[in-house]
Amino acid sequence: MAQKDTEAVIDIAEDDRDEATGSGDTGFRRNTGQRYASFLDGLHEKVGFDWYMEIGCRAGRTFAPVRANTIAVDPFFKAEHNIIGDKRRLFVFQETSDDFFASGFLDQMQIRLGFSFLDGMHLFEFLLRDFMNTEANSEAGGVIAMHDCVPFNERMLTRDLDNLPRGPWTGDVWKLIPILRKYRPEVKLTVLSCRPTGLVLVSNLSPGNTVLNEAYDEIIANWRDVNLVDYGVARFYEAFELTDPAEFAEADYPVFAKVRRDPAAVAAPVKVTK
Repeated sequence: MAQKDTEAVIDIAEDDRDEATGSGDTGFRRNTGQRYASFLDGLHEKVGFDWYMEIGCRAGRTFAPVRANTIAVDPFFKAEHNIIGDKRRLFVFQETSDDFFASGFLDQMQIRLGFSFLDGMHLFEFLLRDFMNTEANSEAGGVIAMHDCVPFNERMLTRDLDNLPRGPWTGDVWKLIPILRKYRPEVKLTVLSCRPTGLVLVSNLSPGNTVLNEAYDEIIANWRDVNLVDYGVARFYEAFELTDPAEFAEADYPVFAKVRRDPAAVAAPVKVTK
């Protein structure tokens, strides 16, 4: 079976699973757009980058098709297929994102990130640190994608790692949307209705900005025990407009204008021996 056919079967199976864990909770909405992995595939097919980073990779499914120089970070990989593909450079770090950033690798290599996909631990303090560290190492025109910030039921919101729900788990990373709205109102949030749990593109970055770092302890103290239902599901949705990922793609991925490269211009590796 061809890879695309296999992925289509996987999508159908995942859709069936998501339906079984649907948005029966009052006020929650289902995301009805293209699946996030398919959206990322289409993006990387049309848009190239000098450097791409992914946190939370496990099997490598979402970065395998990428042709850009790639950095992949996960504390426990389970890659069982070709993940380097047409990349010229692939750096794989089997460690936590906190340890990766603390290593200083990006500074040592003088790497500035064009696009990053954050899909690590689904607790808001982890995603907040990943965002801060990623922005600090990004190009000014770079884009950061945050996964799982638009939950569609209450069960998936748990912070209890010993009692995770069947199906999608978002934890409480939804909090990054109101946190960024309050502390970094100048960044642009494009919230895509990607199935199953949304995809937030953050642009208009300021790599030298230290507001979040300085307010980190305050943010953790104020948000640690906040529950989305108590916060208000309607209030949460009022903070943003959902954008259809297919329409965003048809508009030629506008937030990437400052960092996009022609993927066809990326030199593919050449076999020099039998």
